[in-house]
Amino acid sequence: MGSIKDKVAIVGMGCTKFGELWDKGIDDLIIEAAYGAYEDAGIEPKDIEAAWLGVTQLISAIVMSAPLKLRNIPITRVENRCATGMEALRNASFAIAAGMYDVVLVLGVEKLKDTGLAGLPGLGDHPVFGVSVTAPANWALGATRYFHHYGLTPEEGKRTLAKIAVKNHYNGSLCPKAHFQREITLEQALNAPIIAWPLGLFDCCGNSDGSAAAILTRADMAKNFRKDYVLVKGIGLAVGPGLGKEDCDYDHIHLPQTEIAAQQAYEQAGIKNPRQEIDIAEVHDCFTISELMTYEALGFSVKGKAKEDVDAGTFALDGELPVNADGGLKCFGHPVGASGLRECYEVYSQIQGRAQLPARQLKKDVKLGVSHNQGGHPGCLLPIVTILGRAD
Repeated sequence: MGSIKDKVAIVGMGCTKFGELWDKGIDDLIIEAAYGAYEDAGIEPKDIEAAWLGVTQLISAIVMSAPLKLRNIPITRVENRCATGMEALRNASFAIAAGMYDVVLVLGVEKLKDTGLAGLPGLGDHPVFGVSVTAPANWALGATRYFHHYGLTPEEGKRTLAKIAVKNHYNGSLCPKAHFQREITLEQALNAPIIAWPLGLFDCCGNSDGSAAAILTRADMAKNFRKDYVLVKGIGLAVGPGLGKEDCDYDHIHLPQTEIAAQQAYEQAGIKNPRQEIDIAEVHDCFTISELMTYEALGFSVKGKAKEDVDAGTFALDGELPVNADGGLKCFGHPVGASGLRECYEVYSQIQGRAQLPARQLKKDVKLGVSHNQGGHPGCLLPIVTILGRAD
Protein backbone atom coordinates (compact mmCIF):
# COMPACT_ATOMS: atom_id res chain seq x y z
CA MET A 1 0.00 0.00 0.00
CA GLY A 2 1.25 3.47 -0.83
CA SER A 3 1.63 6.29 1.67
CA ILE A 4 0.56 9.92 1.63
CA LYS A 5 2.92 10.75 4.49
CA ASP A 6 4.42 14.25 4.35
CA LYS A 7 3.16 14.96 0.82
CA VAL A 8 0.31 17.29 1.80
CA ALA A 9 0.23 20.21 4.21
CA ILE A 10 -2.60 22.12 5.85
CA VAL A 11 -1.67 25.79 5.90
CA GLY A 12 -4.97 27.34 6.95
CA MET A 13 -8.24 26.37 8.59
CA GLY A 14 -11.48 28.07 9.55
CA CYS A 15 -14.49 26.97 11.57
CA THR A 16 -17.78 28.62 12.41
CA LYS A 17 -19.56 28.28 15.68
CA PHE A 18 -21.74 25.16 15.65
CA GLY A 19 -25.30 25.23 16.95
CA GLU A 20 -28.87 26.25 16.16
CA LEU A 21 -27.87 29.10 13.89
CA TRP A 22 -31.29 30.41 12.90
CA ASP A 23 -29.85 33.79 11.90
CA LYS A 24 -27.47 32.32 9.32
CA GLY A 25 -28.07 30.57 6.02
CA ILE A 26 -25.86 27.99 4.38
CA ASP A 27 -24.19 30.74 2.32
CA ASP A 28 -23.23 32.59 5.51
CA LEU A 29 -21.65 29.48 7.00
CA ILE A 30 -19.70 28.68 3.83
CA ILE A 31 -18.36 32.23 3.55
CA GLU A 32 -17.36 32.44 7.22
CA ALA A 33 -15.48 29.13 7.23
CA ALA A 34 -13.79 29.68 3.86
CA TYR A 35 -12.66 33.24 4.59
CA GLY A 36 -11.43 32.13 8.00
CA ALA A 37 -9.25 29.57 6.24
CA TYR A 38 -8.10 32.13 3.64
CA GLU A 39 -7.05 34.54 6.38
CA ASP A 40 -5.31 31.81 8.35
CA ALA A 41 -3.33 30.76 5.27
CA GLY A 42 -2.66 34.34 4.14
CA ILE A 43 -4.16 33.80 0.70
CA GLU A 44 -6.93 35.23 -1.46
CA PRO A 45 -9.78 33.47 -3.25
CA LYS A 46 -7.96 33.83 -6.59
CA ASP A 47 -5.21 31.52 -5.27
CA ILE A 48 -7.58 28.53 -5.09
CA GLU A 49 -7.06 26.13 -8.01
CA ALA A 50 -9.71 23.55 -7.09
CA ALA A 51 -12.15 22.84 -4.27
CA TRP A 52 -13.95 19.97 -2.57
CA LEU A 53 -17.29 20.33 -0.83
CA GLY A 54 -18.58 17.88 1.77
CA VAL A 55 -22.34 18.05 2.33
CA THR A 56 -25.00 15.36 2.69
CA GLN A 57 -28.03 17.35 1.60
CA LEU A 58 -28.94 16.81 -2.04
CA ILE A 59 -27.38 19.89 -3.59
CA SER A 60 -24.60 20.38 -6.13
CA ALA A 61 -21.18 22.01 -5.85
CA ILE A 62 -22.74 25.27 -7.05
CA VAL A 63 -23.90 25.79 -3.46
CA MET A 64 -20.21 26.45 -2.71
CA SER A 65 -19.12 28.27 -5.86
CA ALA A 66 -21.93 30.84 -5.78
CA PRO A 67 -21.36 32.45 -2.35
CA LEU A 68 -17.56 32.21 -2.66
CA LYS A 69 -17.58 33.43 -6.30
CA LEU A 70 -15.23 30.65 -7.33
CA ARG A 71 -15.21 31.15 -11.07
CA ASN A 72 -14.64 28.24 -13.46
CA ILE A 73 -12.42 26.04 -11.28
CA PRO A 74 -13.03 22.34 -10.61
CA ILE A 75 -15.29 21.85 -7.59
CA THR A 76 -16.25 18.36 -6.45
CA ARG A 77 -19.10 17.62 -4.08
CA VAL A 78 -18.61 14.41 -2.07
CA GLU A 79 -20.83 12.56 0.38
CA ASN A 80 -20.12 9.58 2.61
CA ARG A 81 -22.78 9.80 5.32
CA CYS A 82 -21.40 11.12 8.63
CA ALA A 83 -17.82 10.72 7.31
CA THR A 84 -18.49 13.32 4.59
CA GLY A 85 -16.25 16.09 5.95
CA MET A 86 -13.17 13.93 6.15
CA GLU A 87 -14.01 12.31 2.82
CA ALA A 88 -13.65 15.74 1.24
CA LEU A 89 -10.25 16.17 2.91
CA ARG A 90 -9.17 12.70 1.80
CA ASN A 91 -9.99 13.31 -1.86
CA ALA A 92 -8.41 16.76 -1.91
CA SER A 93 -5.25 15.37 -0.28
CA PHE A 94 -4.89 12.76 -2.99
CA ALA A 95 -5.27 15.44 -5.69
CA ILE A 96 -2.49 17.49 -4.10
CA ALA A 97 -0.27 14.42 -3.65
CA ALA A 98 -0.82 13.44 -7.28
CA GLY A 99 0.52 16.82 -8.38
CA MET A 100 -2.67 18.01 -10.06
CA TYR A 101 -2.95 21.18 -7.95
CA ASP A 102 -0.79 23.31 -5.67
CA VAL A 103 -3.44 25.04 -3.54
CA VAL A 104 -6.97 23.77 -2.92
CA LEU A 105 -9.91 24.54 -0.65
CA VAL A 106 -11.77 21.85 1.31
CA LEU A 107 -15.05 22.76 2.99
CA GLY A 108 -17.72 20.88 4.88
CA VAL A 109 -21.10 22.35 5.74
CA GLU A 110 -24.59 21.40 6.88
CA LYS A 111 -27.71 23.37 7.74
CA LEU A 112 -29.68 20.65 9.50
CA LYS A 113 -31.75 22.67 11.94
CA ASP A 114 -33.78 24.25 9.14
CA THR A 115 -35.01 20.88 7.86
CA GLY A 116 -37.27 20.31 10.87
CA LEU A 117 -36.14 16.68 10.88
CA ALA A 118 -34.01 14.60 13.22
CA GLY A 119 -30.98 12.86 11.79
CA LEU A 120 -30.15 12.64 8.10
CA PRO A 121 -32.99 13.01 5.61
CA GLY A 122 -33.47 10.91 2.50
CA LEU A 123 -32.53 7.39 3.62
CA GLY A 124 -35.52 6.01 1.73
CA ASP A 125 -35.84 2.27 1.38
CA HIS A 126 -32.16 1.38 0.95
CA PRO A 127 -31.64 -2.26 2.02
CA VAL A 128 -28.84 -1.32 4.45
CA PHE A 129 -29.65 2.21 5.67
CA GLY A 130 -33.36 2.42 4.93
CA VAL A 131 -34.60 0.34 7.85
CA SER A 132 -36.84 1.24 10.73
CA VAL A 133 -34.11 0.95 13.38
CA THR A 134 -32.88 4.35 14.58
CA ALA A 135 -29.23 5.32 15.02
CA PRO A 136 -29.54 5.34 18.85
CA ALA A 137 -31.12 1.88 18.73
CA ASN A 138 -28.32 0.47 16.58
CA TRP A 139 -25.64 1.78 18.93
CA ALA A 140 -27.68 0.64 21.94
CA LEU A 141 -27.37 -2.90 20.58
CA GLY A 142 -23.61 -2.45 20.68
CA ALA A 143 -23.77 -1.12 24.24
CA THR A 144 -25.87 -3.95 25.65
CA ARG A 145 -23.75 -6.58 23.93
CA TYR A 146 -20.52 -4.91 25.09
CA PHE A 147 -21.74 -4.85 28.68
CA HIS A 148 -22.73 -8.51 28.52
CA HIS A 149 -19.58 -9.76 26.80
CA TYR A 150 -17.15 -8.02 29.14
CA GLY A 151 -19.06 -8.75 32.31
CA LEU A 152 -20.26 -5.24 33.13
CA THR A 153 -23.50 -4.88 35.01
CA PRO A 154 -25.95 -2.45 33.42
CA GLU A 155 -25.18 -0.02 36.23
CA GLU A 156 -21.41 -0.28 35.65
CA GLY A 157 -21.84 0.11 31.91
CA LYS A 158 -24.11 3.14 32.15
CA ARG A 159 -21.77 4.79 34.67
CA THR A 160 -18.82 4.31 32.30
CA LEU A 161 -20.73 5.92 29.44
CA ALA A 162 -21.89 8.72 31.74
CA LYS A 163 -18.27 9.53 32.60
CA ILE A 164 -17.54 9.98 28.89
CA ALA A 165 -20.49 12.37 28.59
CA VAL A 166 -19.33 14.36 31.64
CA LYS A 167 -15.82 14.62 30.17
CA ASN A 168 -17.03 15.87 26.83
CA HIS A 169 -19.44 18.37 28.37
CA TYR A 170 -16.62 19.77 30.48
CA ASN A 171 -14.39 20.09 27.40
CA GLY A 172 -17.21 21.70 25.43
CA SER A 173 -17.83 24.22 28.21
CA LEU A 174 -14.35 25.64 27.51
CA CYS A 175 -14.89 25.99 23.77
CA PRO A 176 -16.55 29.23 22.53
CA LYS A 177 -17.52 27.69 19.19
CA ALA A 178 -19.18 24.60 20.68
CA HIS A 179 -22.92 24.04 20.36
CA PHE A 180 -23.30 23.00 24.01
CA GLN A 181 -21.18 24.89 26.55
CA ARG A 182 -22.49 23.65 29.87
CA GLU A 183 -20.98 21.13 32.26
CA ILE A 184 -23.12 18.27 33.56
CA THR A 185 -22.81 16.03 36.60
CA LEU A 186 -22.54 12.27 36.64
CA GLU A 187 -25.96 12.10 38.28
CA GLN A 188 -27.51 14.17 35.49
CA ALA A 189 -26.08 11.86 32.87
CA LEU A 190 -27.21 8.72 34.73
CA ASN A 191 -30.73 10.00 35.36
CA ALA A 192 -31.40 11.55 31.96
CA PRO A 193 -34.41 10.41 29.91
CA ILE A 194 -33.74 7.21 27.99
CA ILE A 195 -33.49 7.49 24.21
CA ALA A 196 -32.72 3.82 23.47
CA TRP A 197 -31.73 1.81 26.54
CA PRO A 198 -29.08 2.04 27.88
CA LEU A 199 -28.41 5.29 26.04
CA GLY A 200 -29.88 8.37 27.67
CA LEU A 201 -30.17 11.93 26.46
CA PHE A 202 -26.60 12.82 27.39
CA ASP A 203 -25.24 9.75 25.60
CA CYS A 204 -26.39 11.10 22.22
CA CYS A 205 -25.00 13.95 20.13
CA GLY A 206 -27.36 16.53 18.67
CA ASN A 207 -27.82 17.86 15.16
CA SER A 208 -26.22 21.23 14.46
CA ASP A 209 -25.61 23.87 11.83
CA GLY A 210 -22.01 24.71 11.03
CA SER A 211 -19.10 24.74 8.61
CA ALA A 212 -15.35 24.12 8.63
CA ALA A 213 -12.72 24.61 5.95
CA ALA A 214 -9.06 23.88 5.18
CA ILE A 215 -6.45 25.11 2.72
CA LEU A 216 -4.17 22.35 1.44
CA THR A 217 -0.91 22.67 -0.46
CA ARG A 218 2.10 20.59 -1.41
CA ALA A 219 4.39 19.93 1.53
CA ASP A 220 7.39 21.44 -0.26
CA MET A 221 5.43 24.69 -0.72
CA ALA A 222 4.03 24.93 2.82
CA LYS A 223 6.84 27.07 4.25
CA ASN A 224 5.87 29.79 1.77
CA PHE A 225 2.57 30.18 3.65
CA ARG A 226 3.53 29.72 7.31
CA LYS A 227 6.20 28.17 9.51
CA ASP A 228 3.83 26.16 11.70
CA TYR A 229 2.08 24.24 8.94
CA VAL A 230 0.66 20.81 9.72
CA LEU A 231 1.37 17.73 7.60
CA VAL A 232 -0.94 14.90 6.65
CA LYS A 233 0.84 11.78 7.91
CA GLY A 234 -1.71 9.14 6.93
CA ILE A 235 -5.32 8.58 5.87
CA GLY A 236 -7.24 5.30 6.09
CA LEU A 237 -10.73 4.33 4.95
CA ALA A 238 -12.34 0.90 5.19
CA VAL A 239 -15.87 0.11 4.00
CA GLY A 240 -17.32 -3.38 4.45
CA PRO A 241 -20.48 -4.93 2.99
CA GLY A 242 -22.63 -3.52 5.81
CA LEU A 243 -24.06 -6.88 6.79
CA GLY A 244 -23.38 -6.80 10.51
CA LYS A 245 -27.02 -7.31 11.46
CA GLU A 246 -27.30 -10.25 9.04
CA ASP A 247 -23.89 -11.81 9.75
CA CYS A 248 -24.20 -14.46 12.47
CA ASP A 249 -20.45 -14.22 13.11
CA TYR A 250 -20.51 -10.51 13.95
CA ASP A 251 -20.34 -10.00 17.72
CA HIS A 252 -21.42 -6.31 18.02
CA ILE A 253 -18.56 -5.62 20.46
CA HIS A 254 -15.90 -4.37 18.08
CA LEU A 255 -15.59 -2.14 15.02
CA PRO A 256 -13.58 -4.06 12.40
CA GLN A 257 -13.76 -1.35 9.72
CA THR A 258 -12.39 1.24 12.17
CA GLU A 259 -9.57 -1.11 13.13
CA ILE A 260 -8.61 -1.59 9.48
CA ALA A 261 -8.85 2.12 8.62
CA ALA A 262 -6.66 2.92 11.63
CA GLN A 263 -4.07 0.35 10.61
CA GLN A 264 -3.95 1.84 7.11
CA ALA A 265 -3.32 5.31 8.55
CA TYR A 266 -0.86 4.08 11.18
CA GLU A 267 1.13 2.15 8.59
CA GLN A 268 1.44 5.23 6.39
CA ALA A 269 2.46 7.40 9.35
CA GLY A 270 4.87 4.82 10.77
CA ILE A 271 2.97 4.55 14.06
CA LYS A 272 3.64 1.34 15.99
CA ASN A 273 2.12 2.12 19.38
CA PRO A 274 -0.74 4.63 18.97
CA ARG A 275 -1.38 5.07 22.69
CA GLN A 276 2.20 6.11 23.32
CA GLU A 277 2.91 7.99 20.09
CA ILE A 278 -0.30 10.00 19.64
CA ASP A 279 -0.73 13.18 21.67
CA ILE A 280 -4.38 14.03 20.98
CA ALA A 281 -7.38 12.34 19.36
CA GLU A 282 -10.70 13.57 18.05
CA VAL A 283 -13.09 10.63 17.68
CA HIS A 284 -16.59 10.36 16.26
CA ASP A 285 -18.63 10.22 19.46
CA CYS A 286 -22.09 10.24 17.90
CA PHE A 287 -22.94 8.22 21.03
CA THR A 288 -20.89 7.62 24.15
CA ILE A 289 -20.74 3.90 23.36
CA SER A 290 -19.19 4.83 20.00
CA GLU A 291 -16.40 6.67 21.79
CA LEU A 292 -15.88 3.77 24.18
CA MET A 293 -15.66 1.18 21.39
CA THR A 294 -13.46 3.49 19.31
CA TYR A 295 -10.87 3.67 22.11
CA GLU A 296 -10.32 -0.03 21.54
CA ALA A 297 -10.64 0.04 17.74
CA LEU A 298 -7.94 2.73 17.47
CA GLY A 299 -5.60 0.84 19.78
CA PHE A 300 -5.81 3.30 22.68
CA SER A 301 -7.24 0.68 25.06
CA VAL A 302 -6.89 -3.07 25.29
CA LYS A 303 -10.11 -4.73 24.13
CA GLY A 304 -12.51 -5.02 27.02
CA LYS A 305 -10.41 -2.70 29.18
CA ALA A 306 -11.62 0.72 28.03
CA LYS A 307 -13.67 1.06 31.23
CA GLU A 308 -10.47 0.97 33.27
CA ASP A 309 -8.96 3.77 31.19
CA VAL A 310 -12.13 5.85 31.54
CA ASP A 311 -12.06 5.37 35.31
CA ALA A 312 -8.39 6.38 35.38
CA GLY A 313 -9.04 9.63 33.49
CA THR A 314 -6.76 8.53 30.64
CA PHE A 315 -8.71 10.45 28.02
CA ALA A 316 -9.37 13.67 29.99
CA LEU A 317 -7.75 16.99 29.06
CA ASP A 318 -4.99 16.39 31.60
CA GLY A 319 -4.85 12.65 30.95
CA GLU A 320 -2.33 10.49 29.14
CA LEU A 321 -4.15 10.76 25.80
CA PRO A 322 -6.77 13.55 25.64
CA VAL A 323 -9.77 12.60 23.48
CA ASN A 324 -12.29 15.13 22.16
CA ALA A 325 -10.61 18.12 23.74
CA ASP A 326 -13.20 20.42 22.15
CA GLY A 327 -16.21 18.43 23.38
CA GLY A 328 -16.51 16.14 20.37
CA LEU A 329 -19.72 15.65 18.42
CA LYS A 330 -21.47 15.37 21.76
CA CYS A 331 -20.89 19.01 22.67
CA PHE A 332 -19.22 20.82 19.78
CA GLY A 333 -22.08 19.57 17.63
CA HIS A 334 -22.67 17.49 14.52
CA PRO A 335 -23.46 19.32 11.28
CA VAL A 336 -22.77 16.13 9.38
CA GLY A 337 -20.81 17.45 6.40
CA ALA A 338 -18.59 19.61 8.61
CA SER A 339 -17.78 17.28 11.52
CA GLY A 340 -14.72 15.58 10.03
CA LEU A 341 -13.08 18.90 9.19
CA ARG A 342 -13.98 20.26 12.64
CA GLU A 343 -12.11 17.32 14.16
CA CYS A 344 -9.06 18.17 12.03
CA TYR A 345 -9.44 21.85 12.99
CA GLU A 346 -9.04 20.96 16.67
CA VAL A 347 -5.99 18.76 16.09
CA TYR A 348 -4.46 21.40 13.77
CA SER A 349 -4.98 24.14 16.37
CA GLN A 350 -3.60 22.06 19.24
CA ILE A 351 -0.48 21.09 17.26
CA GLN A 352 0.15 24.79 16.57
CA GLY A 353 -0.49 25.72 20.21
CA ARG A 354 -3.35 27.96 19.12
CA ALA A 355 -6.40 26.55 20.88
CA GLN A 356 -9.04 29.24 21.30
CA LEU A 357 -8.52 29.76 25.03
CA PRO A 358 -5.45 29.12 27.22
CA ALA A 359 -7.53 26.76 29.36
CA ARG A 360 -8.13 24.60 26.28
CA GLN A 361 -4.54 24.32 25.07
CA LEU A 362 -3.10 21.00 26.18
CA LYS A 363 -0.22 21.25 28.59
CA LYS A 364 1.76 18.58 26.76
CA ASP A 365 3.79 19.22 23.60
CA VAL A 366 1.37 18.16 20.85
CA LYS A 367 3.22 16.75 17.85
CA LEU A 368 0.88 14.08 16.46
CA GLY A 369 -2.88 13.78 16.44
CA VAL A 370 -5.65 11.52 15.16
CA SER A 371 -9.03 12.53 13.73
CA HIS A 372 -11.63 9.78 13.34
CA ASN A 373 -14.82 10.42 11.38
CA GLN A 374 -17.40 7.76 10.57
CA GLY A 375 -20.87 7.03 9.32
CA GLY A 376 -23.12 4.11 10.16
CA HIS A 377 -23.30 1.85 13.19
CA PRO A 378 -21.70 -1.36 14.52
CA GLY A 379 -21.53 -3.87 11.69
CA CYS A 380 -22.13 -1.19 9.05
CA LEU A 381 -19.49 1.53 9.29
CA LEU A 382 -17.77 4.00 6.94
CA PRO A 383 -14.79 5.12 9.08
CA ILE A 384 -11.98 7.46 8.01
CA VAL A 385 -8.88 7.90 10.19
CA THR A 386 -6.56 10.83 9.50
CA ILE A 387 -3.18 11.40 11.14
CA LEU A 388 -1.90 14.98 11.34
CA GLY A 389 1.52 15.99 12.61
CA ARG A 390 4.08 18.74 12.97
CA ALA A 391 6.65 19.22 10.26
CA ASP A 392 9.48 18.35 12.65
